[in-house]
Amino acid sequence: MTKLNQIIAVEKGVKSGSARELAEARALLQKQALLAGIARTYQPKDEEGEQLPAESTRVQVTSEEVLRRTAATLTRLFDVTATKDWANTTATADVTVDGEVLLPQVPVSYLLFLEKQLAELHQFVKSLPVLDAAESWSFDDSTDTWRTDAVRTIRTRKVPRNHVKAEATEKHPAQVEVYYEDIAVGYWTTVKFSGALPARRVNELVQRVETLREAVQFAREEANGAEVADRRTGDAVFRYLFR
Repeated sequence: MTKLNQIIAVEKGVKSGSARELAEARALLQKQALLAGIARTYQPKDEEGEQLPAESTRVQVTSEEVLRRTAATLTRLFDVTATKDWANTTATADVTVDGEVLLPQVPVSYLLFLEKQLAELHQFVKSLPVLDAAESWSFDDSTDTWRTDAVRTIRTRKVPRNHVKAEATEKHPAQVEVYYEDIAVGYWTTVKFSGALPARRVNELVQRVETLREAVQFAREEANGAEVADRRTGDAVFRYLFR
């Protein structure tokens, strides 16, 4: 018996071949000269008149013949597609992770959906924000976020000071230079919070998605290896359409 993966393998070629032959058939039927024929003979008015040879052109293309060829071409496409679609309703496989069946008897169409969604989810999980590795973080249940330890820093203010470079004399005033000195006026206590995730957690999520995606791919291959019954729908369709 035929297997589903064999049908899938030939489906693309059958589709492209059918589309090409259908386009050629349509183009052929647009060439009016190939559909036309003629037969004519000449008879002079009297026996002394000029004798001319008969002329004839055969019809090279008939619409009915094109219809028969088109039906034959599309019948193969209809049968292959029907075999695949009918098989997809019965071909199933278990999605198994670490020896445990996560999803039993999943049909091929849903396995294909899962595979696509997991590929997108993989990109999403890989882009999750990660906590700054330069900080030390701990989870704060009260805010449901990560936080750092409190860090105390000094708040300063610049206070002007006078530096006498030269004392005043009877003839000259004192030479004074103004400079600023940082004076502690208080303390900041800072705690940083973050809604990002530890790198370990992100890596764990990425690994889980990859593991499940591989399990789905394996299940799809297993389901596609199921034996299928060949379906014959094309004859019935074209017997009705082109009879």
